Amino acid sequence: MPSVTLKAHYDGERIQLDEPFDLPRNALLLVTVLSPGGDGDRVAWLAASSAALARAFGDNEPEYTQADIRR
Repeated sequence: MPSVTLKAHYDGERIQLDEPFDLPRNALLLVTVLSPGGDGDRVAWLAASSAALARAFGDNEPEYTQADIRR
């Protein structure tokens, strides 16, 4: 399974995904706890840019060669 970044929150008892996502049973996860407050804008921009890069450079992205680059 390719790596994917998912938005989530802690509801006081469990970590809850903010959007549905099919995870296989016993999937390995890394959890990063973000500090609330001042980094909100930065976190939002990082999440948006990460999502845009994931869409732009997906698994079906062709390999570009030097011949494909224009000056």
